Amino acid sequence: MIDVRRFDSLGGADHGWLKARHHFSFANYYDPRRMGWGRLRVWNDDEIAAKSGFPPHPHADMEIITYVRTGAITHEDSMGNRGRTAAGDVQVMSAGTGVRHSEFNLEDETTTLFQIWIETDRPGAPPSWGQREFPKSDRSGRFTVMASGDPADEALSINADAKVLGATLKAGESLSYDLGPGRRAYLVPAVGEVEVNGETLNARDAAAIVDEKTVTITAKADAELVMVDSR
Repeated sequence: MIDVRRFDSLGGADHGWLKARHHFSFANYYDPRRMGWGRLRVWNDDEIAAKSGFPPHPHADMEIITYVRTGAITHEDSMGNRGRTAAGDVQVMSAGTGVRHSEFNLEDETTTLFQIWIETDRPGAPPSWGQREFPKSDRSGRFTVMASGDPADEALSINADAKVLGATLKAGESLSYDLGPGRRAYLVPAVGEVEVNGETLNARDAAAIVDEKTVTITAKADAELVMVDSR
């Protein structure tokens, strides 16, 4: 089953400095039909104005993954971590027992990103943060695991039985991904147009996928893909 969720159907908010679209119920947006997708709880599509951002605020017991699409985001937290994550790269924060952090766009341009929250498998674990570069050339024509709860993936570590994957495809290229029993996927093209098992997705649309043994994605235009595989 593939449930296509068009970008125009998403919830959202415009705070001036922040324009956000919510794939699932979040903050003042509530839709009982869209409370999450398995362990995936939040997928926010954010545009953050230059020289603005989220002031320090707390989190606990959530795995938070940020995929930067354009621009860059600068992170600072109560653990003493500080880092800048640029377009195409990823940062993760395991909130664990509790952490305060800020996320600011210190650039002279708008930053766009996906913020993804996955329910933790280790409530009460020590909090942690990390980031890594993921060159688009390294994920050309294939999925690269960018964050995972499986150490064998050699990706950024999260405390959840889930994978966050990225790929790029040239127009006309295809790739296939095997979805294990009992697992589900949530796929969003950051840019481009793709066909997913016969369903067409435009940029920033989503496909909520379950009970599909193999997911085959064909690019109808050059595309950049982000996907979560979880229970």
